[in-house]
Amino acid sequence: MTNTIQGQLVCPNEPVAIVVSRFNDLITGRLVDGAVGTIERHGGNREKVDVVHVPGSFEIPLAAKALAESGRYKAVICVGAVIQGSTTHHEYINSQVAAGIMSITQNTGVPVTFGVITCESMEQALDRAGGKVGNKGEEATLAAIEMMNLLPRIR
Repeated sequence: MTNTIQGQLVCPNEPVAIVVSRFNDLITGRLVDGAVGTIERHGGNREKVDVVHVPGSFEIPLAAKALAESGRYKAVICVGAVIQGSTTHHEYINSQVAAGIMSITQNTGVPVTFGVITCESMEQALDRAGGKVGNKGEEATLAAIEMMNLLPRIR
């Protein structure tokens, strides 16, 4: 017989930070709304959520690192939108943001989740910010809630 260890989808009454890029704010505002709504729907308190705005997605990891290292937050949820343009600029941004977020969560032990949309068009971004494909802010928040519950059970 095996033992199953998993996190629950009930938000602890703990402080959470959301780091959001102002660039592409038509999209990122919807991601934040999805994240905050998900926290509330899963028993969390809106008043325990701090939303930190950064200029663009490239700046998300630095702010997320400072928040995770502060010891004040049980999780940091990162949301942004990088939409492909006519150059390869988006490829550099996407890979560095993803690597930065992964590094922070591994080095701090704080769940830092990836809700950065990486897509080819504004239409695809809208689909992923509450449209027909869901809301990546909600998905990143669900991952954060589950990890906040899982880690204490492992430790």
